Amino acid sequence: MSASLINNLLQLSSGGESDFSVGLPGGPTLFCEKIVRRVPGKRLVCQGVWSQQAVYAKLFIGSDAARYFERDKRGVTCLFKAGIASPAILFAGLADDSKTYLIIFSAIDSARNAEDVWQELDSPQRLILARALVQTVAQHHQAGLLQTDLYLKNFLVQHVLNQVDLIYTLDGDGIRSISPWFKKRQKLHNLATLFSKMDVLDDVWMAELYAQYCLQIGIPHSLVDETEVWRLTQKIRHQVATGYADKKVFRNCTDVKVARSFKRFQAVASDFCVESQALASLDVFLADSTLNIKNGNTCTIAKAVVANRTVIVKRYNIKHFWHGLNRAFRVSRAARSWANAYRLIISNIATPKPLALVEERFGCIRRRAYYVSEYIDAPDVMQFFAQSTKLEEKQTVAHNLATLFYKLYLLKLSHGDCKASNIKIVNFAPVLIDLDGLQAHFGSVVGNWWFERKHIKDLKRLMRNWANDAEVTALLKQAFLLEYTAQTPSEDDGILFRAGFA
Repeated sequence: MSASLINNLLQLSSGGESDFSVGLPGGPTLFCEKIVRRVPGKRLVCQGVWSQQAVYAKLFIGSDAARYFERDKRGVTCLFKAGIASPAILFAGLADDSKTYLIIFSAIDSARNAEDVWQELDSPQRLILARALVQTVAQHHQAGLLQTDLYLKNFLVQHVLNQVDLIYTLDGDGIRSISPWFKKRQKLHNLATLFSKMDVLDDVWMAELYAQYCLQIGIPHSLVDETEVWRLTQKIRHQVATGYADKKVFRNCTDVKVARSFKRFQAVASDFCVESQALASLDVFLADSTLNIKNGNTCTIAKAVVANRTVIVKRYNIKHFWHGLNRAFRVSRAARSWANAYRLIISNIATPKPLALVEERFGCIRRRAYYVSEYIDAPDVMQFFAQSTKLEEKQTVAHNLATLFYKLYLLKLSHGDCKASNIKIVNFAPVLIDLDGLQAHFGSVVGNWWFERKHIKDLKRLMRNWANDAEVTALLKQAFLLEYTAQTPSEDDGILFRAGFA
């Protein structure tokens, strides 16, 4: 790397090569082999080698580098003083350029972040990990500390089989002391934040995990506080999903790169290596109507190869002047698809990866818009049931479909168009597509009532796909009744009764 280290790091924080080296004053050179996280203009987290040992390094750049460096180092120091496991600091200070701050941590053998581990475990093993994470958060609270950036990625799990050997807390930048004011409220909110990062289907463990937390920190169990933790969990989960899907992915961040001008707005997934010129010429892929998947008045859809990836290009058309005037100042349907794809992803619901959003604009006036997503080569759910000859496979898909819709119910998400062609089946699991009508509902009693109406409408539309197929109808009814009534029979059975399942 050249002498202008800080300039190179600023570029790397937005993308580019993964391997580079950083000279340290009076010590061995840090060799960074892989960038594991980028925060544009602010921070890089790298995996590498220093002094002949495996390490992870945080490099702080930009105008606030010194402040973030000190805050991170101070947080890790607090963890060590409290006896909470965290990777050891091997070096903390300035690089040779006297502008780049960095902290080098020892790598933990056979350890992975809790989010990756969580995704691979079955339900009993996830409960074991959840208990270990609650125990760790309780240790923080006993020491008068809060992890304010409480994501599962900020915990390292060492060895998970029938037990968790050790949980390491990462990211000292998020460590704060509990304020002397409203201590109980802070702790409950922090615990609820942890629960909100788990899958919504795992909320069934919340009572048990809250009881474990109370026992560990030595406070009496309160049903009122347990209910409050549940309420806070739902609220935080909704706020995080909304902040991510409706705001974060429309600006430059780790996952998305944004460019805008007077005539154009585009947001592109960070790992979609496409030239701007290709995105400016998407009409080329839609020109031959005989090859298109759909040629509608409001949208045109085609399969294409862009940047060596097979994708779906969906253009939302302007039918005429009055239609254009009606759409001019509203969020485009392409933008809604973009946001909703990320909303489902952060909620752990399968959908084709969103790759690009392009809007033609004239200042603040929106015109045509394009949504580019990953192509899924798989049958839709109706095709699957028609083609499959094995009862076990049909039962598996019926169960997974019921689980999907129950998750949508718990998350208060309505799809709006549950025809079979909008649900692909990949490895016996459903994948939702056509997301411009998907809505998130959260809040008042009236809002809940409206959501239930929308969810019942989704269920009825789903079942109409097999109005003339008694076998599939029976399989789905059985699967949905089992899924919905497993936890809260009276409430959820009422939903299915109103949707015509009973």
